Amino acid sequence: MPKFLHTADWQMGRAFTRFETEDGAALVEARFEAVETLAKLANEHHCDAVLVAGDVFDAQTVSDRTIRRVFNATKAFAGPWVMLPGNHDAALAESVWTRAQRLGAVPENVHLALQPGVINLEPERLSILCAPLTQRHTYGDLTEPFSGYETPEGFTRIGLAHGSIQGLLPDEIDSTNPIAPKRAEASRLDYLALGDWHGTKQIDERTWYSGTPEPERFRNNEAGNALIVDVSEPGATPSVTRLPTGRYQWHQFRETLAVQSDLEQLLERLNDLPESAVVDLRLEGSVTLAGEEALLKALSVAEARFRSLRCERSGLQLAPTEEDIAALKADGYVGEVVESLHDRQEGAQDDTARDALAILAGLLREREQEAGQ
Repeated sequence: MPKFLHTADWQMGRAFTRFETEDGAALVEARFEAVETLAKLANEHHCDAVLVAGDVFDAQTVSDRTIRRVFNATKAFAGPWVMLPGNHDAALAESVWTRAQRLGAVPENVHLALQPGVINLEPERLSILCAPLTQRHTYGDLTEPFSGYETPEGFTRIGLAHGSIQGLLPDEIDSTNPIAPKRAEASRLDYLALGDWHGTKQIDERTWYSGTPEPERFRNNEAGNALIVDVSEPGATPSVTRLPTGRYQWHQFRETLAVQSDLEQLLERLNDLPESAVVDLRLEGSVTLAGEEALLKALSVAEARFRSLRCERSGLQLAPTEEDIAALKADGYVGEVVESLHDRQEGAQDDTARDALAILAGLLREREQEAGQ
């Protein structure tokens, strides 16, 4: 009974420059840990092989150190690995793959599918029909030759490809590197292991995208998994089991605050997130001064608890209530300044006025606290 692990889209060498240095480094390291996790899972589930459906590397120009670390991370699983070039690491005449070979970094049990054709894993009785990308973008179906590939009798036929299933993925997905939606059926495949779509997605009973093992973007598409595939015998319907592999969870919130309950619900959602969260938050609408104080305190706590938190608040206006003004004891000239800043930020979306109002409110609160001591 052949059993294998299907993974893809490691994107090793990816840089997370939009994050703080410490956070970016942690996100990079998590990708190497994900590969180690894949090797561990392949052992735990007694897999015969690990198939990587493209984009092992994020670019052709990754460092030699990254190349060596990637292959070092696979060592825990001594069975065969089959790695397919994708659009980020296409099998060019001179590529990250040829550099890896020159470095002597590729272990003997790792098969590089740099040419179209079949890789037969004899002891495992697996035939891997490979459609590597030899350039970043193609406009013909590279899996079409699968129908003509002969495989040994009794071997399980597994397709390995990187591209877009036509007509079934969201409209915004690039139309390059097309793959026919009925490829598994047309080419007599027991299973078609795909990469390029970074979330886990089933196309039909024999065709799956595994998704990336470690999320790297905020798109909510079921990333952070690997697939264990069992095929009881050639022609049998495969059994596919999804296993979580991701360390960090990426969350993106776009919230408009209008009433106090909106803020309370937002703070509850933040509080419910795990420490492994990577959070991107954009706030619009309005909040009272008391609400602003509660929000800033919650964000300060969350910044220390989460892996990363970025919050864009330029679209969030301060709307002091009469209770806010009374609590600040901002009468006379100071009260007039508060009203003026409030009107300016409301009328012209003035970030400076908003920030000045927040600073003034903070100073007045501090004065009040000092006076009460």
